[in-house]
Amino acid sequence: MFRKVLIANRGEIAMRVMRACRELGVRTVAVYSDADAAAPHTRFADEAVRLGPPPPSESYLQIDAVLEAARKMGADAVHPGFGFLSENARFAEAVGEAGLTFIGPKPDVVRTMGSKTEARALMQKAGVPVVPGTPAGKDDASLIAAADGIGFPLLVKASAGGGGKGMRIVRESKELTGALASARREAKSAFGDDTVFLERYLERPRHIEFQVFGDDHGNIVHLFERECSIQRRHQKIVEETPSPALDDALRRRMGEAALAAARAVEYTNAGTVEFLLSADGEFYFLEMNTRLQVEHPVTECSTGIDLVHWQLRVAAGEPLPLRQEDLRQQQHAIECRIYAEDPASQFLPVTGRAVYVREPEGPGIRVDAALESGQEIPVFYDPMLAKLITWGRDRDLAIARMRQALGDYVVLGVTTNLPFLREVIAHEAFASGDTDTGFLDRWFADWQPSSDTPSDEVCWALAAAESEHRPTGSTGGGSDDGDRFNPWERLGPWRPGGVA
Repeated sequence: MFRKVLIANRGEIAMRVMRACRELGVRTVAVYSDADAAAPHTRFADEAVRLGPPPPSESYLQIDAVLEAARKMGADAVHPGFGFLSENARFAEAVGEAGLTFIGPKPDVVRTMGSKTEARALMQKAGVPVVPGTPAGKDDASLIAAADGIGFPLLVKASAGGGGKGMRIVRESKELTGALASARREAKSAFGDDTVFLERYLERPRHIEFQVFGDDHGNIVHLFERECSIQRRHQKIVEETPSPALDDALRRRMGEAALAAARAVEYTNAGTVEFLLSADGEFYFLEMNTRLQVEHPVTECSTGIDLVHWQLRVAAGEPLPLRQEDLRQQQHAIECRIYAEDPASQFLPVTGRAVYVREPEGPGIRVDAALESGQEIPVFYDPMLAKLITWGRDRDLAIARMRQALGDYVVLGVTTNLPFLREVIAHEAFASGDTDTGFLDRWFADWQPSSDTPSDEVCWALAAAESEHRPTGSTGGGSDDGDRFNPWERLGPWRPGGVA
């Protein structure tokens, strides 16, 4: 096992990896920008090193600065987390060249699967179903000529990157020329590469991904699926496992396809094979993420396996501890992503100071966060603040716990998507499992906070009262202590809005 690991990231994922390292007796090194000098992840690590000014291009994306920090602190491995440099093949190479272990797949795998078109060709060769489409690198005239053969509606997609950038839905041939031009411009700006291709657009598909894991001894397993269909702007906000759409036969078929995809590149460490599942039960390869996913906790809560422990052990040369036949989905788990954003204003990110934070507690509730009262939310980074995960013996119990936990989650001083998530989880279509990637557009296109939301003044007063009456030594969480004064309960079954 490693002696010391540098986590090349920030926020809740840095905290998550540090906790796993501590449990295995591994010391940790944090890196931080000037905006994160006092951030929780910086203080939680055994050691911390400044990278530079707040912009990621001058701090978290500086490969040389990250490696210098690792050298200076004597780290023997680097965990990239997700985002930033996590799927940067050059970074993975540089870590190895510096004599350190990259806790992730091999650089050539990162590079190959980072190109949607290379990945698509490789999957076709491996017999994994792919959505009908064109190769990349074609000029506009060639793509326009190929469009009728694919059929409308179709999707213009950037070959590089992700997150919905460089992507356009085209429903009629007359829209294609303009869509190609705008997709190329956006892709060039976001990824430095304006290569695009065409793909058939599936109406109302589900987004299903499979967690895969490989080691250096030739073993590869999957840890079942996660459904990620509830998205805004192609970004996931609710994930769950098992998917209500999969029966045992379909789960087996998709799992075998995910394993075939992983074997095609001799995959090692944690990765995710993503599929689109059509309404008629056919599934198609979408992409492969060569890193730990944001939503990995639902797999952990469902299977009882710590994926970061596995990452560390596999990177240290150990074999996978379990075989495919040993793996089971034991619980139903759901995750909601908590963002500093305004759902009533097209999900625009917001900044500010989280003056008061109270996390939910209780059976079957987990919070992965790096957020505390008094913390400033900087403008420079992704607005995700936390992940709320609940689980139970079945889907109904996991949903009930999520509804309760969302109601108990309090963040004052900065607008979040908590009120929006409360209504999503309470919606009858979600309760029945009737979800797809158009769920939010269909049910929440014109969403506004409910009119019965308590006023800011009421919530501030309640926060002050809770602090004033909190027993000595209390952390302010939602404990079951019968002597604890909880003024939030005075509001009854409430669903806060703009003060989330």
